Amino acid sequence: MIYTASIPQSRSLRRRIVVLLAALGAAAALGAPSISQAQIELKLGHVGNPGSLFQLSADEFAKRANAKLGDEYKVVVFGSSQLGGDKEMLQKLKLGTIDMVLPSTVMSSEVDLFGLFEMPYIVKDREHMKRIEKEIFWPKIAPAAEKKGLTILAVWENGYRHITNNKHPIAKPEDLHGIKLRTPKGKWRVKMFQEYGANPSPMSFSELFSALQTGVMDGQENPLTQIYSAKLQEVQKYLSLSAHVYTPAYLTVGTKRYAKLPENVRKILEDVARENQAYVYEQAAKADDELLGKLKDAGMQVNEVDKEAFIAASKPIYEEFGQEVDGAQELIARAIELGKQ
Repeated sequence: MIYTASIPQSRSLRRRIVVLLAALGAAAALGAPSISQAQIELKLGHVGNPGSLFQLSADEFAKRANAKLGDEYKVVVFGSSQLGGDKEMLQKLKLGTIDMVLPSTVMSSEVDLFGLFEMPYIVKDREHMKRIEKEIFWPKIAPAAEKKGLTILAVWENGYRHITNNKHPIAKPEDLHGIKLRTPKGKWRVKMFQEYGANPSPMSFSELFSALQTGVMDGQENPLTQIYSAKLQEVQKYLSLSAHVYTPAYLTVGTKRYAKLPENVRKILEDVARENQAYVYEQAAKADDELLGKLKDAGMQVNEVDKEAFIAASKPIYEEFGQEVDGAQELIARAIELGKQ
């Protein structure tokens, strides 16, 4: 009797469940986006802190690109080394686990010809850089990166680099003797400061503030925008305006992963990346004008340097680069020639 009485109850319960599930399914179909409608994230990583030129450049690029990409793809920026240091992010590009990176100096450790931009004082100004980009970078250097699995979408900027330290003002190369100086992970920057007499050590940017604060490093060299945005003025006393290297930045993708994107998406990314250069240069020039005063106000002691003395001390670096890297002498000669136009 218990068994027969349970049959209609069970059937009634099943009917109610079926009706409820159908209703929920209909509501989901009407009110929630399907999986196919979800945007695909294109992750863009960089090491810059908030307020840095890296951050301004990447955010502006993402804003412009996303306005054209529609609902299927979206560029999402991860700054402050959230996706790793430069070397780590470039490795992730090659493995296809992230989509875009904005490296600078570190590229000379990936592709030898990028060492051209590690030669002291070789880039005179941004107009000179534009000529180098057109006549040297795209025909010669970008294809070398492609062979290593790295495709460059655009050349932006990290800026002119200056020396800071906690020992004394740096006016000539001899003043660097014995200074423990953090450098990026690019071998020619290390060789340069060894030639000047410093004790350079490559280190990730994310580790720099702590190294200066604890005295592990006496000083470092970076553009004003990186110095200020990373608050290095809080742990550095002297700023010497050496402008020893102009560092481009390169919006870079992994060649294999990038090739899998739809052609129209790649065209939008490439066009916007190139168009974004004007904005980057404008912000960089603005930072040059504004940040020096802010660093002085923060208590840094600022001095000019004897650039001719630094140029003279840099000769061995040019010679070694020209001898060690195939094609480098030709690039150096052409870059210098373009600087005379």
